Amino acid sequence: MSRMPALAALAILLSPTSLVAQSLPTVAAAHRVADSLARDFVARGESPSVAIAVLRGTDTIAFLAHGMADLELQVPATTASVYRIGSVTKQFTAVAVMQLAEQGRLALDDSIAVHLDNLPAAWRSVTVRQLLNHTSGIPSYTALGPEWQRRWGEEMLPRTILAMVATKPIDFAPGLEHRYNNTGYILLGMLIEALTDKRWGEDLEARFSEPLGLADTRNCMNGPIVPRRVRGYEKQGTGWQNAAYLAMTQPYAAGAMCSTLSDLTTWNRALHAGSVVSGASYAVMTTPVPPAGRNGMGYGFGLSVDTIAGRRMVVHGGGIHGFSTANSWVPSAELSVTVLANSGSARTNPLMGQLARAALGAPLQVEQAVVPLTDADRERYVGTYVLPLPGGPQDFQVAAAADGTLTGQMGGQQPLPLKYFGDHTFGADFDPTVRIIFTVVDERATEMVLRQRGGEIRGGRK
Repeated sequence: MSRMPALAALAILLSPTSLVAQSLPTVAAAHRVADSLARDFVARGESPSVAIAVLRGTDTIAFLAHGMADLELQVPATTASVYRIGSVTKQFTAVAVMQLAEQGRLALDDSIAVHLDNLPAAWRSVTVRQLLNHTSGIPSYTALGPEWQRRWGEEMLPRTILAMVATKPIDFAPGLEHRYNNTGYILLGMLIEALTDKRWGEDLEARFSEPLGLADTRNCMNGPIVPRRVRGYEKQGTGWQNAAYLAMTQPYAAGAMCSTLSDLTTWNRALHAGSVVSGASYAVMTTPVPPAGRNGMGYGFGLSVDTIAGRRMVVHGGGIHGFSTANSWVPSAELSVTVLANSGSARTNPLMGQLARAALGAPLQVEQAVVPLTDADRERYVGTYVLPLPGGPQDFQVAAAADGTLTGQMGGQQPLPLKYFGDHTFGADFDPTVRIIFTVVDERATEMVLRQRGGEIRGGRK
């Protein structure tokens, strides 16, 4: 339920760019680029389908879909197709909490034990604010690896989800660090239920879907019939297979929603124009503070803040079994960009960034050149490195592939191809923000640093 589980669960941020003055392109010119980017996204196998919405002020630059919503039944994707949106759910949960705060029914610095009972002792000092910005230190159940993965098919009540991590030590003292955390948003969903006496999904529809006219935005359970629902896929060699089953009671208020291009565009305008929370609440949600952010950048409440083409951007991604989403707003241009894809490995955040640049008249980013590896190069890096992940230490295996490249494999996951950029630095196709940098002593790597979306984990050779 975050947008990056293939290597490590780190914060979601786009890399800032330097401030450059641009003149806004015409709608027709920006549309041609956006359509080309979307077509190429499907053609190069990022996802069976993609749906994009790019709106700048009153202008619709792109509102289109390409590819297949269902490969088995050969159903094309349309702009009305309903996709799971994963962790984009978090901004809806965060807004609901802020509305309750505006009504005086909670305070952001309340201990969560004020509103929820039977919590582990180490959790009781955690505040609502710390759940919202991922600084609670409570272990994330999605970081448990195989311990969680083998229970993907099990329907769970929120208390059952908490039980998976309730006996584990906290990752750090509350408020000391920032670490992306799905358990925190499970607790926020429970808090909403405790204060409203409604199920979280019912509150979601009554609070947002009905008043804002979000007809296709809902708590997206597996059982009910959802018209125009898209099927999710994962890579299988050079083709596709159906995504692994996940009981949708598990992502809950952290990532269980589905929606459409139209609904998310409406939501973006309502949220960022001040129609769902007050200006003061919105400012708090979009002003990251240490340790979740510095200098106005980083993670707020269900939203990240960064820059793109020299402009401030509010953004969040979503990744869940078979689906990937990116959703952003650039205030200075009133620019809304949404990307929906039915592949869990699809790089929707980079596509969203390219679409935003096209709409803003900024140069598109060019991927870094890949450098060939020699036999001696490969031998330097092959080995096992131990990374201190939130769920405990994990082995990261670097191995030689038959085609002369290297692969990286976290324990319990599939090996992923690594791209060599020179200077002991590697990247990965599934996420262009990934950098694996080795420290080499006497022609042998002794340590690796994994960087991904603003986070960093360092591990020594085993």
